[in-house]
Amino acid sequence: MNEYDSELVRAILSEAGYSFTEDAQLADVVMLNTCSVRENAHRKVYGLIHDIRHGHKGKPVVIGILGCMATGLRKELIDNKSLGLDFVVGPDSYKRLPEILRDVFEKHGQGYDVTLSEFETYSDIYPTRTGGVNAWVAVMRGCNNFCSFCIVPFTRGRERSRSVENVLDEVKRLIGEGFQQVTLLGQNVNSYHHEGQDFAALLEAVSRIDGIRRIRFTSPHPKDFPESLIRVVGENPKICKHIHLPLQSGNDRILGLMNRHYTATGYLNLVEKIRKVCPSAALTTDIIVGFPTEIAGEFEDTVRVMKAVEFDSAFMFKYSPRPNTQAARELKDDVSEDEKTSRIMRINTLQSDISLKKNKARVGTIEEVLIEDVEKAKGGVAYARNDVNKVVALPAGNFQIGDFMSVRIIRATPHQLKGEIIS
Repeated sequence: MNEYDSELVRAILSEAGYSFTEDAQLADVVMLNTCSVRENAHRKVYGLIHDIRHGHKGKPVVIGILGCMATGLRKELIDNKSLGLDFVVGPDSYKRLPEILRDVFEKHGQGYDVTLSEFETYSDIYPTRTGGVNAWVAVMRGCNNFCSFCIVPFTRGRERSRSVENVLDEVKRLIGEGFQQVTLLGQNVNSYHHEGQDFAALLEAVSRIDGIRRIRFTSPHPKDFPESLIRVVGENPKICKHIHLPLQSGNDRILGLMNRHYTATGYLNLVEKIRKVCPSAALTTDIIVGFPTEIAGEFEDTVRVMKAVEFDSAFMFKYSPRPNTQAARELKDDVSEDEKTSRIMRINTLQSDISLKKNKARVGTIEEVLIEDVEKAKGGVAYARNDVNKVVALPAGNFQIGDFMSVRIIRATPHQLKGEIIS
């Protein structure tokens, strides 16, 4: 989502006459588009601000914070004199950036706008993309779920969706620019709705556009996954057979404290439905260990669900309290750091074993892949991605980024497949 928002910002500022450089030391203005999901993101941003100032060696540079940190930590950012920020702008206020920057330059003051909107979808802005084979397309913004550990509803506001026609217009322009794959984005993408059209209907409409070959989406929520959506994914050949389905915990009490609105049994039933309709689908997930009050037996429930589902891969995190969330306000972070580390190491090992097993099962299969990157060094290697979102490493050959190729899978590791070109 932040990559897409950065493309929106690039479009807005380009229209206002700004040009861009990839070298922060050459820039007059540096903007950091930020995330607030995990604590480590904050530390990286603070360190990067100091690195930028040091790199300018005393030359003037205007530095601003965009994104979730801007709304989630606005007072801290504005009041922190050691950071010396010139502007702080939230994710619903990017259209005001030209005005804010003009005031910063002319008045030498501090600018900020962290207002959250009930209506802003940026449907009138066509993002300025910088290449690649995949185009992000945000079909909705905001979130209404209020998971107790998550800051997103407070930093990105309530859910609002773009019209089907507006999304289709953007995808058609992308096809005209040579993109053959799009990824539809939302904080809870399967709660998309606009004038009676749901996310399943949107996927079907996008798939009917001439020239589109692959459609991905992220991230859905297990509580909003109707059978109509499962059928679309299973039956439509243009929709990739990869579903990211965040579990977070396999214990019902912890899921309740997380405000996730499903049980472990309900989650497993959903997985069974998905695999019945779409047996080839790859399932990936998110897991948090060490949530407040989680005892050893409740962690074991998560392990049991992981073994039952056998996810293709997983993003796994130790719980860290996010300021202003329900969990941070009401629950003591009482699982020790040592215990969190022990639990994360255990499920990392478990998931690595499962991922290797799943990947080895693909050895000998012939698959269509999309070339994403080609390293030019001697004995170069190309990196591609198959339908179920697995990375496939290939010997560099007579092909280009953006080509679709048929490959035979010849080896597997827990994190990628290795293949050889067939055609």
